[in-house]
Amino acid sequence: MNKIYIYLENGTFLEANSFGASGTAVGEIVFNTSMTGYQEIITDPSYAGQFVTFTTPEIGNVGVNDDDMESTKAHCKGVLVRNYQKEYSNYRSNKALHELLEENNTLGICDIDTRYLTKMLRDEGAMMMIASTEISNKDELKAKLELSPRIEDINYIEQVSTKETYVHKSGAWNQETQSYNKAIMSDKKVVVIDFGVKRNILNELVESGLEVEVIPSNFDADTLINRFNNGEIGGVFLSNGPGDPLTLTKEKEQVQKLIKTNIPMFAICLGHQMLSIAHGFDTFKLKFGQHGGNHPVAANGVVEITAQNHNYNVPDEIIQIAEITHQNLFDNTIEGVKYNDKNIFSVQHHPEASPGPHESKYIFDEFAKTIK
Repeated sequence: MNKIYIYLENGTFLEANSFGASGTAVGEIVFNTSMTGYQEIITDPSYAGQFVTFTTPEIGNVGVNDDDMESTKAHCKGVLVRNYQKEYSNYRSNKALHELLEENNTLGICDIDTRYLTKMLRDEGAMMMIASTEISNKDELKAKLELSPRIEDINYIEQVSTKETYVHKSGAWNQETQSYNKAIMSDKKVVVIDFGVKRNILNELVESGLEVEVIPSNFDADTLINRFNNGEIGGVFLSNGPGDPLTLTKEKEQVQKLIKTNIPMFAICLGHQMLSIAHGFDTFKLKFGQHGGNHPVAANGVVEITAQNHNYNVPDEIIQIAEITHQNLFDNTIEGVKYNDKNIFSVQHHPEASPGPHESKYIFDEFAKTIK
């Protein structure tokens, strides 16, 4: 292992070992409390522009495999782990985690006190950092970090969204066949606007009985409205994605056109935030965000344990135009809304839960029921 050097914008300077790609990268550091599913987290497009600190101490022990990819590549800037296990053991794995990181030019940082980092981020909030296997001088790292754009200055949606329209045909994972279920013939078609969609979200939409077409983020709302009016599609889904939603001004204008119609709409995470912004209620940034697979959410009179991955949230004022359907029990932030007099609803957490518990998957079936 080579040495790697880390500098955080609060002045913290650390030395660790590198197990991924070589080079220098700048991004925002956050922590994730999930106990499993590091491959799904690393390949989640919503982490584009971020370094992920894992609170679980052993990472790499089950390797990686082709089936658990949430997209085609690793999207985060890098990962920080306490102990990296190069030797992996799992009947589904086909290579080591460091190989995936090297293939995708993603930094791997190990032999570092992740508990210390997590407590720092909890107390001071998410912050920008730089990590390098090439630069060891603290002042040089500081200068490079100060000259680099912040995560909110970059439109990562343009990087992670599909460039071509395609139809997604696989459903949920089938434990018996060790493969994903195939799509069945359906007369209910939805269009997914890809801001950085996870594969398992698409799987759950298919599993709920929908035909799923995925389109790029630079979509034209008028085209979708015409297709809905002609009976070609029955609804629209707004996906998760990375970065600050307030930077997506063009996308907001298109979403505003959609909400003026009677098209059924459902959204998750960044899509949930986009609906709020399009209705005139700007999002705000949380101190350190919600990242993990163990977050309690109150919904329909019960408590669901949910998967989360977001740094931004919709404001309480949205209650002026929507019913609050879900609420985070850690910090009482809004987790889901149903808009008044409209067939539009959304959630902040990830009901597809990859990784995470499956208690919220019913939401996909609820959306399917609204599709004509």
